[in-house]
Amino acid sequence: MSMAFMFSLGGFLLLGAIGMPISLAAFASSIAYLFMTGQDVGLVAEQSLNGLFNSYVLLAVPLFILAANFMNAGTISDRLLNFCVAIVGRLRGGLAHVNVLASLIFSGMSGSAIADAAGIGRVIIDLMCRDNRYPPGYAAALTAASSVIGPIIPPSIPMILYALISDTSIGYLFLGGIVPGLLLALVLMILNAITARRRNFARDEAVPLRDIPKLTMRAFPALMLPVILLYGIYGGVTTPTEAAAVAAVYALILSVVFYRSLSWKDFYKLVLDAARSTSVVGLIIASALVLNYLVASENVPAMVAGQLAGLEMSPVVFLLGVNVLVLLLGCLFDATTLLLIVVPLFLPAAKMLGIDLVHFGVVITVNIMIGLVTPPYGVVLFVLNGVTGIPLRDIIREIWPFIFVLLLALLMMTLIPSIVLWLPRMFGYAG
Repeated sequence: MSMAFMFSLGGFLLLGAIGMPISLAAFASSIAYLFMTGQDVGLVAEQSLNGLFNSYVLLAVPLFILAANFMNAGTISDRLLNFCVAIVGRLRGGLAHVNVLASLIFSGMSGSAIADAAGIGRVIIDLMCRDNRYPPGYAAALTAASSVIGPIIPPSIPMILYALISDTSIGYLFLGGIVPGLLLALVLMILNAITARRRNFARDEAVPLRDIPKLTMRAFPALMLPVILLYGIYGGVTTPTEAAAVAAVYALILSVVFYRSLSWKDFYKLVLDAARSTSVVGLIIASALVLNYLVASENVPAMVAGQLAGLEMSPVVFLLGVNVLVLLLGCLFDATTLLLIVVPLFLPAAKMLGIDLVHFGVVITVNIMIGLVTPPYGVVLFVLNGVTGIPLRDIIREIWPFIFVLLLALLMMTLIPSIVLWLPRMFGYAG
């Protein structure tokens, strides 16, 4: 690697460390590299625009964000939450189980851990803390841990970004995330059941069985969104991007026509919020495309693959090593940065070692999502602290058992590829 590249890389890390937005740090370091190597600085704009305009799949990102915003508006969240309470609220630690089940259902709508935590998560925390039924730190920690499920169950914005850099099928990536997402929910509910018994959490008031059909029917139209989404993609009716558009339109019709919970004023706010969220993601993607051009110019991925080949590393050891590295980086950087800048460095080595890229993508996505809830810089922890006012130290004290079981599930996915690949293979995946 040249001195210009090393200087630019050091500048990127330094600027990110002192608090500059990652996208601006990437642009600044890229411009410095082009200056030092005598290349046209206009390559920054060229690489950014070409990468964005030629990636049809990126259209799915704002559409899924918009669909999630419509679904979180008005009474839809309340209907789904009441449905979850009816199903698992009668168990010991029932509201905590509702927390996990709600994240599992909402994951089929948002595709974002932060949206899950800040949206439905905040509502459930208020319910759990009412009348001192659960310690606030425990409620927030469980909400943070369950929000990890959001980007694993389809739709998943991180998986869309992974498909962009790896040229992997989004449809098979989405399928590969379903069983791991269910596994994450299972280990969290098992831990919660053990904790509820050990700490003697009170039983919540059970919803009468005669009310369950009524609550189910009230939530049924909203529950159909993931079904429509998955049928569209795997039934061959739509591409993932077209399915995102269908999801957004369906969520809008549901909010306006069926539930009548969305005014024009709300519509404007939700569209504006989706545009803001998309612009943030788009800026990071644009800067990462330029940075990846620099990395490709220096032939860094091939160098990394060559070094790993010289070590004669087995696929399992490679996956475990990448897991550890990404977990550590996930405590410091956001998911988009890791997916677009760090993960491409390991793709050539993964291919060389014969690792299935769908399996690799799902494992990496789970890994990065766990980083979002891992102290000291887990961004979801800060989001929950900001929206609920629960002290960060209380959340961190309670989060560690949840991180342990999430890591245990990640280890199972890493060592047993069929957990990820079973469902894609059922739908014809040959990997």
